[in-house]
Amino acid sequence: MKPITRNDLRNQLRRREVAPVYTLFGPETYLRDVAARTIADIVFADGGFRDFNDTEFSLSTEDNLRIALAAAEQLPMMASRRVVRVSEVRVGQTSNRDTLKEDDEAVLAGYLSNPAGSAVLIFVADELNGVRRIGKLLREKTVAVEFGKLKDAELFEWARGQVKSENAEIDDRALRELVLRAGPDVRRINTEVQKLATAALPGKRITVEFVDALVADVREAGNFELADRLVAGDREAAVTLLKKILDDGAEPLMLLGMLSYSFRRLLIVKEMMERGVRREETLGAMRMPPSEREKVYAAARKADQRKLAYIIGRLSDVDLAIKTSLGGGGPKAARMQIELLACEILSN
Repeated sequence: MKPITRNDLRNQLRRREVAPVYTLFGPETYLRDVAARTIADIVFADGGFRDFNDTEFSLSTEDNLRIALAAAEQLPMMASRRVVRVSEVRVGQTSNRDTLKEDDEAVLAGYLSNPAGSAVLIFVADELNGVRRIGKLLREKTVAVEFGKLKDAELFEWARGQVKSENAEIDDRALRELVLRAGPDVRRINTEVQKLATAALPGKRITVEFVDALVADVREAGNFELADRLVAGDREAAVTLLKKILDDGAEPLMLLGMLSYSFRRLLIVKEMMERGVRREETLGAMRMPPSEREKVYAAARKADQRKLAYIIGRLSDVDLAIKTSLGGGGPKAARMQIELLACEILSN
């Protein structure tokens, strides 16, 4: 059985279709863990003494797999079904760090061939190699759901949904800034949305000013390297890094926003230097980890102020061109415009 997507799982759960055995795996651990809780919530939606029928066993403890399977075989207590979660499941490329051992294959295969009808068994895997036999067993004999990292466009829509779930409002500009600052960590985005919704009381309208004041920027560190290479004229490194970012699925408009923010930060720091502001005060004005502040400060010291202003203007021009489909519409045209802009910056 081929693994299904998290959207497939969501649709099944909306129809109240619950399978006897799940395997939830992938690098997006927050959504994976939410899915495990959601499955249990649906199972116990009608009551049923959840405290007695909802149990978890960690494979970091020896022989817990057998204990978990035995628990799944037990009849639930005054309920129609029980939920048994098996956490810290690891099947790596090699067996060094495995918590699910090859010796467990027979007992696991035995249960999966005839799972208990009165239980929902959920394997929560931190690592699940699909080539090794026991990893293939879980992928093929259970409803396996892969939780991959969200791409930028998906993060944008997911964050919007979280704001709505908090009964709050946010415009596109503030939402974009939130995602840029929080980075691709949906667990952190969820925390930041809750914090912003509380701060925005009583109206619960989240503005870009709230985001700027309350959300520390963690993504700038990752994207600052590209800005630094561009302004330094490091042609080979900049082109290689830009290609990687775009190949990894970065949304062109979001990438432009990140670059604009990085260059504005460089320009602000450069202007503070030109005004003779003390180094400690300049570093303190940056809301980012101390080690990253030093990188920005060093890059700003080497940068030309007029070139930074020029780059920021050209980024704005390209942003407008992409939004209005000037020079062609669609992802390919947007990518080409960003690549041409990078070449222009590097040649000046």
